[in-house]
Amino acid sequence: MDQNLYGKCLVIISMMAMIGTSMAAYAGTPWRTASATFYGDETASATMGGACGYGNLRNSGYGVATTALSTALFNDGYACGQCFQVRCVSSPNCYYGSPATVVTATNICPPNYGQASNNGGWCNPPRVHFDLAKPAFMKIANWKAGIVPVSYRRVACRRSGGIRFKFEGNGYWLLVYVMNVGGAGDIKTMAVKGSRTGWINMSHNWGASYQAFSSLYASKLLMGIPPWDHL
Repeated sequence: MDQNLYGKCLVIISMMAMIGTSMAAYAGTPWRTASATFYGDETASATMGGACGYGNLRNSGYGVATTALSTALFNDGYACGQCFQVRCVSSPNCYYGSPATVVTATNICPPNYGQASNNGGWCNPPRVHFDLAKPAFMKIANWKAGIVPVSYRRVACRRSGGIRFKFEGNGYWLLVYVMNVGGAGDIKTMAVKGSRTGWINMSHNWGASYQAFSSLYASKLLMGIPPWDHL
């Protein structure tokens, strides 16, 4: 954020019904079928960052239990923060009892149109695929398998430490990254209210970031759902 703005902008975050329906009780979805691979090594260092913009995943609350999603699931970044329970099925490489693990979507697995979708192009549309951090993959299957069939379902996200924000921008543009969201985990809508403005709807920028084009210089900021979204 512009240092002048940062120095004069007292930021007060107040969570109301918070960002769409993300904080509401979330019941999850039925089990569906997909496939899974992994990327990186046991340290998960290669998974830090990613298309959702969370940065260091340990610092932002997600750790190494994460996944990149194929475009069929990523939904232009609106799936960032969603939690999935994944289990290996119908493969000799599955661990005994087909144990499940819960992962958070933090990245995109881009298509590889140079490969067939059943031979290397695992993330090509319309294929539903999870590219797991290696520590997460190792909870469900032998990593030497490379790829395994899985069952998956969306589940509620369990977070600790509260919602986290990262701010960027200048006196006329505010960009906010939203992290560590519990419940449904993802973000439906977002708005900001400055001490000198009414509610301003924020537009989706990319991943888990939302933006507002307005002068919020030296303002106190209130983040949440605009009042008209409750009608």
